[in-house]
Amino acid sequence: MPNSLFTDRLAAAMEAADSLICVGLDPQPARTSPDEILRFNTRVIEATAGLVCAYKPQSAFYEVAGDVGWQALKDTIATVRRVAPQAIVVLDAKRNDIGNTAEAYATSAFDWFDADAVTINPYLGGDAVAPFLQRPDRGAFALCRTSNPGAEDLQSLPMADGEPLYLTVAERAREWGEAHHGNLGLVVGATWPDELVQVRARCPEMPILLPGIGAQGGDLEASVEAGVDAHGRGLLVSASRSVIYAGDAEEIRAEASRLRAAANAANLAREPS
Repeated sequence: MPNSLFTDRLAAAMEAADSLICVGLDPQPARTSPDEILRFNTRVIEATAGLVCAYKPQSAFYEVAGDVGWQALKDTIATVRRVAPQAIVVLDAKRNDIGNTAEAYATSAFDWFDADAVTINPYLGGDAVAPFLQRPDRGAFALCRTSNPGAEDLQSLPMADGEPLYLTVAERAREWGEAHHGNLGLVVGATWPDELVQVRARCPEMPILLPGIGAQGGDLEASVEAGVDAHGRGLLVSASRSVIYAGDAEEIRAEASRLRAAANAANLAREPS
């Protein structure tokens, strides 16, 4: 893999596809059998190659299929390398633990699966995040303000200074990333547009992975306006079911193209005239 910085590789992927769109490769067990996962994903990747900047396989949908699923996950990432080599692969596994366990998770994500980035849980603190940031060409996205309704239970709790926990997480994550290679991003759900504005203001240069578009009902235009960085980049707009189950290959490509066009239009509209 290239040895350039992860943030540079992410920016290059966005430029190459002229896209902020990340396709979530989430084969639902009720709709895609274990022995069909790789074929299903290959069709999606081939249909969307050149239209999207990233792919995000969710580990749970592969783990549930056992040995066949684990191999399908590895083979899916290899397929991205072959079919859409300029795209970034984010392994959505939300990993973390202390010490050498975190190191093992990082080695698994980056060496065995060959992912470019992995989603992580920052709750264990900076020393547990550090193993995922050791390689300048790979990155991580720390959970900050997740897209589910229950995010309110903990993420909005006020800290001693009155700030909500998710903003404290954002600021700590910015410090952790700056202490390494600037290769730590944040996960902020499109279902929380006001919070996205706040996080971007606190972390103007950090990449943000944005789930919640499509089936979860997030507002694409508002999210792009709130979430892109000063250069109109730095935001991975993730959509899964609305794309991968759009229909046949032509319909999948049409939906990915529609999302790209809508995101680009929103991005252009926010730029000062």
